[in-house]
Amino acid sequence: MQNQMTKTTTGIIIKIISNDFTVLDELNNIHVCKARGKFRNLKITPLVGDNVVIDIENNYILEVKKRRNELVRPSVSNIDQLFIITSVKHPNFDTNLLDKLLCIAEFNCIKPIICLTKVDLLNQEEFNDLESYIKYYKKIGYKVLVNTEINDIKELLKDKISVFTGQSGAGKSTLLNKLDNNLDIKTNEISLALGRGKHTTRHTELMNICSGWVADTPGFSSLDFIGMSNSDIRDNFIEFQELRDKCKYKDCMHYNDDHCAIKENVENGNIIKSRYENYIKFITRVIR
Repeated sequence: MQNQMTKTTTGIIIKIISNDFTVLDELNNIHVCKARGKFRNLKITPLVGDNVVIDIENNYILEVKKRRNELVRPSVSNIDQLFIITSVKHPNFDTNLLDKLLCIAEFNCIKPIICLTKVDLLNQEEFNDLESYIKYYKKIGYKVLVNTEINDIKELLKDKISVFTGQSGAGKSTLLNKLDNNLDIKTNEISLALGRGKHTTRHTELMNICSGWVADTPGFSSLDFIGMSNSDIRDNFIEFQELRDKCKYKDCMHYNDDHCAIKENVENGNIIKSRYENYIKFITRVIR
């Protein structure tokens, strides 16, 4: 009888600090909740981004709805898109980190969007070199933006849960500040910290920006191939998929195998060399 009288509502976890879970319900009311002990027994840890059922009288999370996806480090769930904020100068363009993040996003069924920063610092020769990379990533199906395309980025954020990641000092905070002037003080503080190679955020939080949700969270430097085998890495280099049937061996890893269509396409320039070299680095240091 007591369970039948419990007043419940549904919402989304937008912030976690210690054992306090901040939930925004369907009527835009805020509830600071605890998680029921049963989740520990079920080995379920509520995450930012989780859709939940809560007891609004006692402020307890009663149920965590099924997730579409999740990242382990940082801990965020139900992500629609990953903005990979990529500096092209100070710090310099890093294809290794970019390809790593693209592969992880693909594996977790998260749409990756490449956002380039500091393009204005390049000389003409450097810009021409960058342009060849931009054309390639667009060719294989990725959206590539420059951080000055603010209106396009705002449009992409609408009604989505987005995560911003990238190198320390790449300009994540500056971009957030341009997207929402109300974040000025907070992002200035974070930007100063990034200048020292650190991040002041110590908890995971979703911020309401441009009619969508953006994750402001520590730990993106820890993003890694968690739960991924070498075959998973191979299968999430998207341009490899169209050519796999042309390899001599069905389970070709495109490394030491002969008659490999991927290696042939690297040699003839159809696959950019840096992508293939990064792929080899990834699979040679990840246990099969």
